[in-house]
Amino acid sequence: MDIANEETGSHGRYSTSVEGYTGEMTYSRSSPKLIIVDHTHVPDELRGKGVGQALAKHAIDEARNGGWKIIPLCPFMRAQALRHPDWQDVIQA
Repeated sequence: MDIANEETGSHGRYSTSVEGYTGEMTYSRSSPKLIIVDHTHVPDELRGKGVGQALAKHAIDEARNGGWKIIPLCPFMRAQALRHPDWQDVIQA
């Protein structure tokens, strides 16, 4: 699944299109070493296809590669962080 990164100022978005529908995860950069994931949206047509999970994993990989932490305000991202203890190195509660 190809995931695009867009960042304008302190706001960013990860998105992917599958079968003509787009899922997204948005975030705000509160400092060079900290982002706040605030929203995840996956259209009903893509539910159960791993789109949300792929976006969450992409955010984790980006944080590891960039050397920053994630505050998971989004309920979906928070739930994923709790399910994946191996992500705790980049999660800030």
